Amino acid sequence: MTELALMDNLWVMICAVLVLFMQGGFILLEAGSTRMKNAGHIAGKTIFTVGIASLVYWAVGWGFAYGEGNAFIGMSDFFFGDFSTAEEGLVGSVDFFFQVMFAAIALTIAFGGFAERAKLSTYIVFAVLFSAFVYPIVAHWIWGDGWLANLGKQDFAGSTVVHLTGAMAALAATILLKPRLGKYNKDGSANELAGHNQVYTALGVLILWVGWFGFNAGSTLEVADAFFGYVALNTQLAAAAGAVAALFIAWAMTGKSDVPTMLNGALAGLVAITASCAFVAPWAAVVIGIVGGLIVFFSMKFFDKARIDDPIFALSVHGVAGIWGTISTGFFATPELAAMNGGSAGLFYGGGFSQLGVQVLSVVACGAFAFIASYVLLLVTKALVGGLRVSEEEEIVGLDLSEHGSYGYPESMPGNERTGA
Repeated sequence: MTELALMDNLWVMICAVLVLFMQGGFILLEAGSTRMKNAGHIAGKTIFTVGIASLVYWAVGWGFAYGEGNAFIGMSDFFFGDFSTAEEGLVGSVDFFFQVMFAAIALTIAFGGFAERAKLSTYIVFAVLFSAFVYPIVAHWIWGDGWLANLGKQDFAGSTVVHLTGAMAALAATILLKPRLGKYNKDGSANELAGHNQVYTALGVLILWVGWFGFNAGSTLEVADAFFGYVALNTQLAAAAGAVAALFIAWAMTGKSDVPTMLNGALAGLVAITASCAFVAPWAAVVIGIVGGLIVFFSMKFFDKARIDDPIFALSVHGVAGIWGTISTGFFATPELAAMNGGSAGLFYGGGFSQLGVQVLSVVACGAFAFIASYVLLLVTKALVGGLRVSEEEEIVGLDLSEHGSYGYPESMPGNERTGA
């Protein structure tokens, strides 16, 4: 193996670890955004679903996504075990390790729509089904030489493949599970079921922000021309712009500089730039981040009024911002950068509506597939586990105690206070 190929493999391996560490960000983000009585459940659920996603993706997911097949699905390389090396490019095991982390992130995003009311058995069964039959199909269409890739679809690191796919599964779950107890009143007004720890939430966002450089910059898959630095620059600018824009729109509209909105704005900027980070100029990255931060505020309000209970705001942060990020490439992709990455220029650079049309088509096709497939698989899950949701009594007590037999914060719960030194 050449020295350059070795550096490429080392770079991608380090970035894969960064993407894995993003799960720590999701633990803190989701636990902090929900109530104390469910914190341990959410943390533990994240760990075992990463385990399930990894095993299922190894068994069949990689084959469906990247195996030889047709324009819609791969049909080879199941039970991945490629131990070969290569003089140039990535070895198979490094490539697999990087890609399986993306599959696990998509599943974690999907589970944001299940929070505080789904059975543990629901998580287990759906994790298997989603990791086998939903995420890999979309990945094949766009990253696995599928039909959207052949049309020139641009999604450098996964605004569509990872974020929109996960969000559409979350939408299917929120519809079938219905709102948490006490979320909505009979007149349709919403009650705020505030998360128990904004410090956890903020730290979770920061960990995700750091991990995103593995997510986006790592998707260059090489170090030869240090293009990963340019991708990182655009990622940083979009995240910063999203955070600032969300803070100011919340302040302007409500009179308060709402912290959760600002944090979700940063994430929305990151999600939005994920598709286009290798295709756009820095000024466009700022614009993409600003729009992401603005639309996440209005999207959160919209879903609340529509009585769609989304505790982690997965639909707004990953779904709506993912749609915007995908479409934005069709507006802002420069001719030079698009050519470098095998795409076409965007509308604002004289590329016409061709690339924009492909981006819109991908949103419709992938979003519809992910939602319908997830909805059907959730119905299958419901039949297998005897219902998706815990009982009313179990929900009131909290999933920590009802599903696991102990609280995430045992000393903080009534009746569990310690006495003495």
